[in-house]
Amino acid sequence: MYPDLTFVIGGAASGKSGFAEQLVVSSGKNRTYLATSQVFDDEMRLKIDRHIAQRGPDWSTIEASLDLEPALSALTPDDVCLIDCATMWLTNHMLAENDLMQAQTALLKALADCKAPVVIVSNEVGQGIVPENALSRRFREAQGRLNIALAAQAELVVQVQVGLPLVLKGQLP
Repeated sequence: MYPDLTFVIGGAASGKSGFAEQLVVSSGKNRTYLATSQVFDDEMRLKIDRHIAQRGPDWSTIEASLDLEPALSALTPDDVCLIDCATMWLTNHMLAENDLMQAQTALLKALADCKAPVVIVSNEVGQGIVPENALSRRFREAQGRLNIALAAQAELVVQVQVGLPLVLKGQLP
């Protein structure tokens, strides 16, 4: 049985996205990649284009930097969705000066209502030093709260470090 919600967390460049992609592929379902990053420069455009090419044609990519509900509500039980990543999604909301708790509540509801299994990737940001500026400290706290809420709602939680998965909750399918 494939979990309704899988939460994959790790540090930057830890292998979490690759692991999450493998989970999605192993489901055997129609694959949707819900991309939350925004393109502000050529470097980011090249990175995104490279990732799309690496995933190949068996993925449908939807760009949604803020409101994930329309894409999630359109999915069926024959689909599986990878959201990469919650950290960029939260950043987008902070930069837009949106109400973060309201956005988080809407995301958690959209995930609960989704008819397809969802794998969501996020960064662990709480293991470093205390940031020196208020915005960074606010972001770290908001990301921590979001990660805790996602982990609580998920049936499967996997931490990835140096490319190695460690199951924190549930069982791998």
